Amino acid sequence: MFQNPKHRIALISVDGDPAVEIGQEEAGGQNVYVRQVGYALAQQGWRVDMFARRSSPEQAGIVQHSSNCRTIRLKAGPAEFIGRDNLFDYLPEFVAEFQQFQQRQGYCYPLVHTNYWLSSWVGMELKKQQPLIQVHTYHSLGAVKYRTIGDVPVIATQRLAIEKACLETIDRVVATSPQEQKHMRMLVSRKGQIEMIPCGTDIDKFGGIQRAAARQHLGIAPDAKMVLYVGRFDRRKGIETLVRAVAKSSLRSKANLQLVIAGGSRPGQSDGIERDRIASIVSELGLQDCTIFPGRLDDTILPFYYAAADVCVVPSHYEPFGLVAIEAMASNTPVVASDVGGLQFTVVPEVTGLLAPPKDEVAFAAAIDRILTNPAWRDQLAEAGRQRVEIAFSWYSVASRLTQLYTHLLAQTTAKPHNQPQIAA
Repeated sequence: MFQNPKHRIALISVDGDPAVEIGQEEAGGQNVYVRQVGYALAQQGWRVDMFARRSSPEQAGIVQHSSNCRTIRLKAGPAEFIGRDNLFDYLPEFVAEFQQFQQRQGYCYPLVHTNYWLSSWVGMELKKQQPLIQVHTYHSLGAVKYRTIGDVPVIATQRLAIEKACLETIDRVVATSPQEQKHMRMLVSRKGQIEMIPCGTDIDKFGGIQRAAARQHLGIAPDAKMVLYVGRFDRRKGIETLVRAVAKSSLRSKANLQLVIAGGSRPGQSDGIERDRIASIVSELGLQDCTIFPGRLDDTILPFYYAAADVCVVPSHYEPFGLVAIEAMASNTPVVASDVGGLQFTVVPEVTGLLAPPKDEVAFAAAIDRILTNPAWRDQLAEAGRQRVEIAFSWYSVASRLTQLYTHLLAQTTAKPHNQPQIAA
């Protein structure tokens, strides 16, 4: 247990509130990562403050998760949902609010771990105003993302420049997979220092429920061939590819095929529009009788869905890591995923699941059918997936690696007392 000294550290995630309900618009893997890393670091002795912007007047200013871990919401623009591509102009206000919070508390954070490019700018601005160490996790690289979409936003040029400056100038960038590290070097910059530390999952929350018990709890037939998607409604998540793949499945007329598309959505917002689009494709393909949209799944019910599934499909056009894949693997469920980004690292083909080219509905159909038609092999993949997660992807192991990194970086500044901010007792 890391106890001495008990440094205060700040996890900054402007657009990814760790205390918000997962599944809301633009709330996904980044939110989970920040929250779970914060929890695990606190358990290892750090005093963790997680900073996000207030996006609703009803939100509490401070959410206390444990004695050593809390979420602090700062003002940055109006207290309403604002899409990531429209947040940049409010970041100076976030920096000012962060500084005022430090002044009120009477201490400065010696280390900040920023998340996503918006927060990297905040960290770099703070670094100009006070001595601190900055660690950063991208969660998504503009240089990769903009290759996969047709409608590139106006903010793209600014984002790419900030991501490059971040990699070249801050103390350490964390890559969550070898593929992400390769993309940084090929597409962002050859300069800067990178450490590879993967994302994690809760190996206690996932994996303790048997498939039969999960199906009984959810009211899913024991003989159903259940295909599961979990995630946001976003075109880049490739849900249309999955739906069209299921329509092409050789089992469609031979077995009790069940497609479950889980994720929250809000009418009129971009996620609600995408959900309606997917629902219309389901109807167009005549899949409405075998497709369920259960909505957002909270932490109490999500493990049952993972456990009930024969296969979990992650058809994203790009994922820097892919938390859903390792949540499914932790739940003893094999994965079929797009052969992109961090999914090439988390999913081991023919061992824990299968990979298919993104947007290739024929390849996804073939991969899904291979698993659904061979229950014995499905169970072998499931067992190997669980073992892989236990060894490499627990939040405890992630926090331990981050603890080593933070301790190393802080030790370097301890040798220079004039650079060390005052820390509250």
